[in-house]
Amino acid sequence: MMTFDDALSCEAVSGADALSLFDNLPPADEAFMIGSWKGEGFATGHPMDGLLESAGWYGKQFVDRNSVHPLLYTTEDGREVFAVDPARLDFNRSGNSSAHLGAWRDKLETEAFTARLRMTEYRGALCATMIYDARPINDVFKRVNDDTALGIMDMRGLDKPFFFVLRRSAALSVPGAV
Repeated sequence: MMTFDDALSCEAVSGADALSLFDNLPPADEAFMIGSWKGEGFATGHPMDGLLESAGWYGKQFVDRNSVHPLLYTTEDGREVFAVDPARLDFNRSGNSSAHLGAWRDKLETEAFTARLRMTEYRGALCATMIYDARPINDVFKRVNDDTALGIMDMRGLDKPFFFVLRRSAALSVPGAV
């Protein structure tokens, strides 16, 4: 079976290999997810591969189970991190879908928490799951090690899951965070 490190060293892994890897990792719990996380891609040939990174995605922040910033982005110069309200994003927009979101900070930024963290069953395991407030999206997490999680975005209308990696990050100063 492919290990997480093997998968990261590949240009891309198949969706089947990614699911097998995910299924064989231990579930993350809510306590494990608390904190700030830097996100990165996990290429599987999914149409969304690279999209978040090209748009300036930083990661996620879990303050507690009811206070989650699901989408953190950087300013265009990379010096600041801000929370984006997913309800303000047009997921059906074409053309500029990979443009850096820092350019629209004034229209997208929020201090409000726009997701919650709960334990849900996914693929036969009870896992920490980030539930978006305004979108039919759940991000489900498995634990790779003490500072790394493998996530799957489960979104209504998506034919296959989108994978991503979160790595524990230093505490961030994000508006709205306690």
